[in-house]
Amino acid sequence: MNPFQQLNKSYINGKWVEGAEGKTVDIHNPYNEKVLASVKIASLDQVNEAFEGAKTNLKSWGKDADLRRKVLINAINYFKDNKENIMEMLTLESGSTAVKGHLELDLTIGIMETSLTMVDKVGKFEEKTSIIPHKINKYYRFPKGIISSIAPFNFPLYLSMRTIAPALALGSAVVHKADLQCGLVSGSVIAKAFEESGIPSGIFQSLLTTPEVIGNIMFEHELANLVSFTGSTAVGQQIGKIAGEKLKDLALELGGNAPFCVMADADIDQAVNAAIFGKYLHQGQICMMTNRFIIHEDVYDEFTEKFVARSKELKYGDPADPNVIVGPLINKEQMDKSLRNIQKAKDAGYDILLEGKQIGNILTPTVIGNINNDSDLTQTEMFSPIALIVKATSDEDMLAKANDTEFGLSSAVFSEDEDKALQFALDLEFGMTHINDQPVNDEPNAMFGGIKNSGIGRFGNPYVIDEFTERKWISTQTKPREYPF
Repeated sequence: MNPFQQLNKSYINGKWVEGAEGKTVDIHNPYNEKVLASVKIASLDQVNEAFEGAKTNLKSWGKDADLRRKVLINAINYFKDNKENIMEMLTLESGSTAVKGHLELDLTIGIMETSLTMVDKVGKFEEKTSIIPHKINKYYRFPKGIISSIAPFNFPLYLSMRTIAPALALGSAVVHKADLQCGLVSGSVIAKAFEESGIPSGIFQSLLTTPEVIGNIMFEHELANLVSFTGSTAVGQQIGKIAGEKLKDLALELGGNAPFCVMADADIDQAVNAAIFGKYLHQGQICMMTNRFIIHEDVYDEFTEKFVARSKELKYGDPADPNVIVGPLINKEQMDKSLRNIQKAKDAGYDILLEGKQIGNILTPTVIGNINNDSDLTQTEMFSPIALIVKATSDEDMLAKANDTEFGLSSAVFSEDEDKALQFALDLEFGMTHINDQPVNDEPNAMFGGIKNSGIGRFGNPYVIDEFTERKWISTQTKPREYPF
């Protein structure tokens, strides 16, 4: 048994505690449905206790840069020292393949190391010239306070730490709720790392619970100064409505409908290489994943033929096998949704270029061609290994189709003409565009975020610093000022 499977408790005020709700939920391995751990669910009262406890050492934590730095360094070392067990938990709990697991752990350590550079950004000031004679203007940053963190199941470790590490570095406390499907690797692993690092009581709280039990408390609690959420647009809109009424700050990374645009002059072989990675990494369960391939008609046949051939070659099965590329979907509901989408494509008469097979909770790659860009399917986030291919008659048609979506997270364009590709990228209505690469990109020092219905705010250094701190202007009049009356 992986040692982290024993950490089936919430971490509240520096102690591992069993949930008091009186309800137990099993966490399953999505590949074989084996029970990994049984969790007693935290109650609403325990969530309130966590928020109240987060105040205990908050002021001293925000003022002690040396302690914050020490805790982060110790936590980074904990992750490095326990890399193999953490990797195994990513596989066991989220169905991560070796490629995805290594990528996620590297990103997690990367954001923690980058957050170390933020420790000294609070409590200091920047001085700027005033237009008023004999006035000194100073601009300070202070910790945000208590940050409510709500994480998803797909990149459970990294998308948790992307909020937690900068928040702690910048002097805030974090009350964190993982998606219980991955509650061990997204909650307990992180709590254990910070417990071992010497973090003060209450500064990091990990709650193993469900929305059905605690309702909206994570984004309406009076002590939550900022709500950081990664997940669906529908839930993000609910959070925005409730938290907005209480004037809470928000950092929301929501759904996507990434276009992968291939122009007539593109290197098709390289485009296919990128397309395979950007569609099938983690079974397509990524907000940035390619949802629509929009291919110029001049190269449509060549691209689809090569893409289908490569899709057939991908090994699927147990993600514990280091050679497996396509592992399980997270749960039966996601499988059922995927199968319904395939049936919708059949009923609509689209080209089934490669029909996937259901093998337990694995769906093998599926490729659907000549699909209408305005169909229900292409306007839906697949979150599965289902590739949708749209034909474009021109670059202008490609751009119009790419932008025809309510979402605006990530996107990609392939062309040998970099100037043309850059202009196309500038015209794409997405928060991020990658030229001659696929859309699944994230870096600790890059600006990450979407527009339209794909979110609010930006992650990455230094952009997240503005999101996760309060700013204050202090002016000093060094000589008496003359007033007009």
